Amino acid sequence: MRARLTTGVLVLLLLLAGCTGGDAATGGRITLRFQSLAWQQESVKANKELVKEWNAAHPDVKVEYVQGSWDSVHDQLLTSFEGGEAPDIIHDASDDLADFAYGGYLADLRGLLSRRLKSDIPQRSWRTTAFGDGVYGVPFLQEPRVLVANATWLKKAGVRIPTPEHPWSWPEFRQVTKRLSGGGRYGVAWPLKEPVSATLNLSLSAGGELFHRGADGKVTVRFDAADQVVPRTVHDQANTDHSASPTTLGSGGSDTLPGFFGGTYAMVPLGFSYRQQIAQQAPKGFAWQVLPAPAGADGLAQGVSPQTLSIAADSPHKKEAAAFVDFLLRPRNMVRLALGDWMLPTGTRALKDPALHTAENGWATGTALAAHLRPAPAQSVRGYPEWKDKVATPAFQEYYSGAIGLAALRHRLEKDGNLVLARYQR
Repeated sequence: MRARLTTGVLVLLLLLAGCTGGDAATGGRITLRFQSLAWQQESVKANKELVKEWNAAHPDVKVEYVQGSWDSVHDQLLTSFEGGEAPDIIHDASDDLADFAYGGYLADLRGLLSRRLKSDIPQRSWRTTAFGDGVYGVPFLQEPRVLVANATWLKKAGVRIPTPEHPWSWPEFRQVTKRLSGGGRYGVAWPLKEPVSATLNLSLSAGGELFHRGADGKVTVRFDAADQVVPRTVHDQANTDHSASPTTLGSGGSDTLPGFFGGTYAMVPLGFSYRQQIAQQAPKGFAWQVLPAPAGADGLAQGVSPQTLSIAADSPHKKEAAAFVDFLLRPRNMVRLALGDWMLPTGTRALKDPALHTAENGWATGTALAAHLRPAPAQSVRGYPEWKDKVATPAFQEYYSGAIGLAALRHRLEKDGNLVLARYQR
């Protein structure tokens, strides 16, 4: 009887093994699901072409392209992780990984990645995906914030044009925007519908950190003088100097482009990738140029949250998934992805590609900023998404609109913010 039971159990286990992963049904072929968040036409095309090239060269490991969305990726991934249906290869951003990494949903990549890939990407970029003792994503595309300017307007005004070698300081930037304003026109339009990332990342130039990790490993919020330089500049431009349009403070980047093209705003601070929309939508004869963001006590430093590729902890084919990531991020392929997204690659070899050093569309200006990019201040902070949504976003929005003062902003960021973070650090 016991022998028959044992035999029955073995048969059942063999049947179950044949059902998991679907490999038997496909003649031993492995299928990996790659969820991409590419959305611009050129970027989607580049990603799909690379998947097609991989599949042509690897008949035993097929990659399925799955289209995701930046708007809903966090909640969608959380649901798929908890339901055991996560894609094998996951496209996301480094500032969204902390809770997934600490929650055990992502694979530690340290033993899976090739030596070439690990050495090609600088350590400052790898720090954006390191949580605890592991590495949970490959940072591959990054985007500095730049000033996109009406070149004709600036030339007529006779203002000094900044370069990466000689940028504007934050006080000089404020004075320039005052000089460019008047008669219903503004020196700058700040699109701050999502104010937290822009504020924190640009604040690194002034030495701002905001999040401070103690000897016990716990993080607290401290809104010091260096953290206040950028918020005060924006606030004073909008509420004191009237050199920043108050109506764009609640807008997204794309919302400011009609006014920019129409001559209402001289400059718009935007992510580097917005150049694609500008190049496509600018009226014939409209002259625009890319300028570096203002510099502070720490020069041109600014925080970035690179786009990342991770592998699900539950994926049964981690080695094959890592091989696909390695293929996707070969230097020539990384350049293709960067050009498709109008962003900068993290890889040192890819960054040397001549296509990224042309004056056309401001590529050279952006590439010159690559060495100054640092991990965003919130990279490894557990609870950051909730802190951002429930505390920081409404607080910054009210401060920039003039509804509250600097003291109230500080109180909310520190007191209310630390209550939120404390729940994640018990």
